[in-house]
Amino acid sequence: MRNKSIIESLLLAAGDEGLTADQMAAVLEMSTEETVTLLEEMAEDILQDETRGVMITSFGMEYRLMTKKENAEFIERLAEKPSPKTLSQAALETLAIIAYNQPVTRIEVEEIRGVKTERPIATLSARGLIEEAGRADAPGRPILYATTPEFLDAFGLKELAELPPLEEGEATAQQEADLFFGRFEEALDEQS
Repeated sequence: MRNKSIIESLLLAAGDEGLTADQMAAVLEMSTEETVTLLEEMAEDILQDETRGVMITSFGMEYRLMTKKENAEFIERLAEKPSPKTLSQAALETLAIIAYNQPVTRIEVEEIRGVKTERPIATLSARGLIEEAGRADAPGRPILYATTPEFLDAFGLKELAELPPLEEGEATAQQEADLFFGRFEEALDEQS
């Protein structure tokens, strides 16, 4: 039944916050009673199906999609061994340039790297390692980029002052990338 599929999708999208039967009924354009009946049927069906790894639970008036308790051991193993989220060389270079020169515009990063950086910047933004930090006082008011607290966490830093020092003189993008790549690998090794 399509409504059951929609309910499962809604619960997944709601995450830990869950949804009330009234909220789901409004989305499905059906009565709350019909929605509760569907939820109860789904909860029982999913619970009985040993091939499913989730279950529907209710806390007060809210329903949530949760993992089955018997799979907790495997979820703990996953949490203990996070998979490394590797970054491309271009993304590492871009990240290093932003970290050492922030706040910096995309154009300034491209001048240092010598190539376009739209895709690496999009990747770094999507991973939460960089963010917009305002606009530059220049024609077109370009976006300024800076690192985030997630960046500090990913590299095991408390503050930007803990970044490895660059050699004296003008640093190249490759030097910055090499420093970051080494630091990134160290952080991943420590987590393993």
